[in-house]
Amino acid sequence: MFNKILIANRGEIALRVLRACKELGIRTVAVHSTADADAMHVRLADESVCIGPPKASESYLNIPQIVAACEITGAEAVHPGYGFLSENARFAEIVEAHGVKFIGPSAEHIRIMGDKIEAKRTAQRLGIPVVPGSDGAVETEADAVRMAEEIGYPVLIKASAGGGGRGMKVAKTPDDLLEAYNNARAESKAAFGDDAVYMEKLLITPRHIEVQVFGDGKGGAIHLGERDCSLQRRHQKVWEEANSPALNSEQREKIGAICAKAVADLGYAGAGTIEFLYENGEFYFIEMNTRLQVEHPITEAITRIDLVNEQIRVAAGVGLSVTQADIEFKGHAIECRINAENAATFAPSPGLITYYHPPGGLGVRVDSGVYQGYRIPPYYDSLIGKLIVHGRDRVECLMRLRRCLDEFVVDGIETTIPLFRKLIDNQDIANGMYDIHWLEHFLETKPFD
Repeated sequence: MFNKILIANRGEIALRVLRACKELGIRTVAVHSTADADAMHVRLADESVCIGPPKASESYLNIPQIVAACEITGAEAVHPGYGFLSENARFAEIVEAHGVKFIGPSAEHIRIMGDKIEAKRTAQRLGIPVVPGSDGAVETEADAVRMAEEIGYPVLIKASAGGGGRGMKVAKTPDDLLEAYNNARAESKAAFGDDAVYMEKLLITPRHIEVQVFGDGKGGAIHLGERDCSLQRRHQKVWEEANSPALNSEQREKIGAICAKAVADLGYAGAGTIEFLYENGEFYFIEMNTRLQVEHPITEAITRIDLVNEQIRVAAGVGLSVTQADIEFKGHAIECRINAENAATFAPSPGLITYYHPPGGLGVRVDSGVYQGYRIPPYYDSLIGKLIVHGRDRVECLMRLRRCLDEFVVDGIETTIPLFRKLIDNQDIANGMYDIHWLEHFLETKPFD
């Protein structure tokens, strides 16, 4: 096992990794920008290193500074968290070249799954169901016209190197196609420096279902069930559930077994999430994230397995602590992402937290790096915390969530807590009847008027 791990991230995920390390008896190194000198993970780490000014490109994305921090402190491994450099294959290669273990999959697997076209080809080869679409990049307007006719309208044009909805355009009819195609290429080029796009059949009312997998890097793998992440705004997840209200145990086991076998056949090491669109009883592969997900705590709640602990074990060569037969799904869990944003307009709201009181009680977990008197900087993602609630069933979970939202107080800034108070009162949410478009339609009704 490692003696010292450097955490190459910030905020709640840095604190989450730090806690797992401490429970394993592993010393921790926090890196931080000048804006994060007073962050909770910096205060609690055994050592800390300032790696640059507030701008992420000069600090949390500064690979030479992070490698230097490893060398200065003698860290044996790096945990990248999520975001920033967590899916940067070059970072993984550089870290390993300096004799430091990257806690995650191989650079090769990061690179394969980071290219959406290659990821889809790999998924098909491994037996994972995919959305009907192009086999590779759609390189010309003529190819786009031909492919759209073969697939059938409506179609979705997506950036090969994309994510978060950037470089993604819809063509509902032939008249829309060329404008959507060229706009997707231009947006992809601007966002990712790569204008390669591919095309898929557009599903009308799908749910977003993702399967948590773990590989030991030696041909063994498990799945830990699925999460439903369908409540989204502009392709960004807002509310997640485990297990999905849309699936039964037979469907869960079937898609989980497919994903675990694929990961085993790939020789994958560490945590991964295989994401699908789900419609009319069918799963269609979207992508694979080669890192820990923001919403991993709800999987931990229903399986009672510490996913960061498992990541560290696999990276250290110890192997997984559980087999597939050991995993039982107990109860229901929901996560609400609490952002420093106006709940109606989603405008960012950085600033000083003048009063902070998180909820507590049975089945309640709050993952957050903020505290009373902490000043939220304006330079980073607006996520300030995650409210995770677990119950014996979905009804109990929803009732507990309602109580927690009433207890949660964050003064001095605006947050998205009022949005979740509106959602918890909605009958569609109570019934689990929603798809990936539901939240945006709900927001169009101006619920805060």
